[in-house]
Amino acid sequence: MQRIVEVDHLSKIYGKKSNPVKVLENISFHVDKGEFVGIMGPSGAGKTTLLNMLSTIDQPTVGSIKIGKQDITRMKERQLSDFRRKELGFIFQDFNLMNSLTVKDNIMLPLALDRTPVNDMEKGLSHVSRILGIDHILNSYPSDISIGQKQRVAAARAVITHPQLILADEPTGSLDSKSATELLHYLSRLNEEEKATIIMVTHDAFTASYCHRILFIKDGAIFSEIVRQGSRKEFFQKVIDMQAAIGGGVSHDVV
Repeated sequence: MQRIVEVDHLSKIYGKKSNPVKVLENISFHVDKGEFVGIMGPSGAGKTTLLNMLSTIDQPTVGSIKIGKQDITRMKERQLSDFRRKELGFIFQDFNLMNSLTVKDNIMLPLALDRTPVNDMEKGLSHVSRILGIDHILNSYPSDISIGQKQRVAAARAVITHPQLILADEPTGSLDSKSATELLHYLSRLNEEEKATIIMVTHDAFTASYCHRILFIKDGAIFSEIVRQGSRKEFFQKVIDMQAAIGGGVSHDVV
């Protein structure tokens, strides 16, 4: 199995030496190609800090992160910018769509920035819009579509470049239960059909139940890990039990 992510003895400390604040402490894990991994834990556990370092936005104090065998902790800012654009896909809670562009143009924007040939852009658009069920709204503007559709457009933009890794930060946080379920269905489809590798931060047990594996973080360290075996409903219950053990998180009934 091809290893996409290797996190090795990662620590993050903020503040001055006289008053240090340790946010992450000695975290190590890996993610293989095609995995759908969740990161969960109470508020303040360090989930966002970890995601920021995986996304090259922040740098660790100690340790290394390899994505596709490239050590991103050793890259210069210009290298990081290129790497971020070409190798990573992002799905944010607040979508980050450009209201002045159509859905089609929002999705194709990363390819346009890389000067991808028009024919290749159109093929990529057709493919991802079909998988995510948004091919009928391509000529609409973000203001004309639902919140759930906006998040699927954001997902299409994230995957159209075929990134090595997709990072999702609370992607269902702004969605109602129906829209959240639709998005998770389509993310699972991307994972299964495209072998997309996804790391998703979430507080929600229902959302997490779509993952293959979940890392639980508490007080800046990995507290536990659970792997999905059996039905999603059984996995959902395991997530609930672990949340109860470490505190924090929200949930609703699995369907």
